[in-house]
Amino acid sequence: MKRCASDMSEDDSTGNVVLPDGGGKKASNGTPMNGHAEMGAPCPAASARGTLQTLLSRESPFANETGALPIGEFEPLAPSAAFTGGGLPPSSPLSTARVLVVGAGGLGCELLKDLALSGVPNVDVIDLDTIDVTNLNRQFLFRQKDVGSSKAEVAARFINERCPWMKVTAHHGKIQDKDPSFYASFQCIISGLDNVEARRWLNATVCGLVDVDEDGDPDPSTIIPIIDGGTEGFSGQARVILPRITSCFECSLDAFPPQKSFPLCTVAETPRLPEHCIAYAFTLQWPREFPDRKLDTDSPEDMKWVYEQALTRAEKYNISGVTYMLTMGVVKNIIPAVASTNAIVAAACVNETVKLLTFCSQSLNTYMMYMGSTGVYSHTFVYERKEDCPVCTSTVRKMIIGAQTSLNELMQQMRDGDLRLKSPSITSGSGKTLYMQKPPALEKATRPNLDKPLSSLIANGEELAVTDPMFPDINLTLSITFG
Repeated sequence: MKRCASDMSEDDSTGNVVLPDGGGKKASNGTPMNGHAEMGAPCPAASARGTLQTLLSRESPFANETGALPIGEFEPLAPSAAFTGGGLPPSSPLSTARVLVVGAGGLGCELLKDLALSGVPNVDVIDLDTIDVTNLNRQFLFRQKDVGSSKAEVAARFINERCPWMKVTAHHGKIQDKDPSFYASFQCIISGLDNVEARRWLNATVCGLVDVDEDGDPDPSTIIPIIDGGTEGFSGQARVILPRITSCFECSLDAFPPQKSFPLCTVAETPRLPEHCIAYAFTLQWPREFPDRKLDTDSPEDMKWVYEQALTRAEKYNISGVTYMLTMGVVKNIIPAVASTNAIVAAACVNETVKLLTFCSQSLNTYMMYMGSTGVYSHTFVYERKEDCPVCTSTVRKMIIGAQTSLNELMQQMRDGDLRLKSPSITSGSGKTLYMQKPPALEKATRPNLDKPLSSLIANGEELAVTDPMFPDINLTLSITFG
């Protein structure tokens, strides 16, 4: 294969890589030369070779409708519009679609870069975090001067300045602060979140946007695809979620073990691990030393204090292994990040986004795993829907419990069991409010019910309606049978 030396050239004044437009040097006979003469015949211009424009303007034997997860029918761009102005034409779905990137960290930076280079100009990015100095080794849209600034705002500004065709809009804040109408305004959502709870909330919110008819069939026009990406060390995954059609994130919750915590008595009295010493420093020592100030996990000074206190305690108990990086990991629940893994998973996510928006190729059905610790290996499979998923199905979940089980014990089962709820509120099938978390007056009025046996509150076989902040706009129905 011959490589064209002029495929990517460097602008002497800016150092930016620029693509040729077919002009440039010419041979003595006037023929454009896009490569060195000694390399053989001239290479064709970039626009004449295989590009995304070429892919979108030609018929394909592997169009979306031919795959195992057909979503739409591919319609090639008109030949006259394919190469207008050297960029994607206005008629391209990629030029008009709005895409939301959730998270502007290690995965988010790669996602924004890939979207820019794929010709997807209308992008929004949302993230609550600010930039920490430890981010700079892999989150390449940030610089030393950006430490302490909003990740979303800095990332959007960098992409817009470097890629003038982009229109990236930043949102600094929690994803939970946005109304459902905000998420409904996008044609595709790419999740680059690094914690399970936020991914559950986003999944439930987008699934809740789907309109379902009397037969339980979803309205296709209300379905907003989610491309979920995640990395941990040298492993990663990308998956396609079509709400109410494929499995959703909640269907696979069992694959994500609950966040590890340490018993307080062990942390305070008998530490055995370096993590115990770190947990002691930031959960017990910090409130005693600074009762009026919350620990700022993004502050190097605060984290240094926690590290030094943890190291002192570790030395007292002859425990080795306390490091500053481990301290950061325990306090901030940091998942190990490797830049190359982020790049691979982000590429897979954006690839699926392009296919979903244009139908130019077969969509992933539905899960891709990447394992790079001992080589380069990937595996794809269909993640099946969970029959009693509280988010993407309308199935009534059945529970058999003792008649003397208290309402509080039932709620604890909801928190610790497979539902993994956060703060459930419960109403009986007859409309009686059994317990409500908010407002405070209603919580106080229903608090006495917590210690009552369920048999005194509901009838055998009665259904309960459960709401929880984890599932916005979704009611979970439980059928309670006394056994």
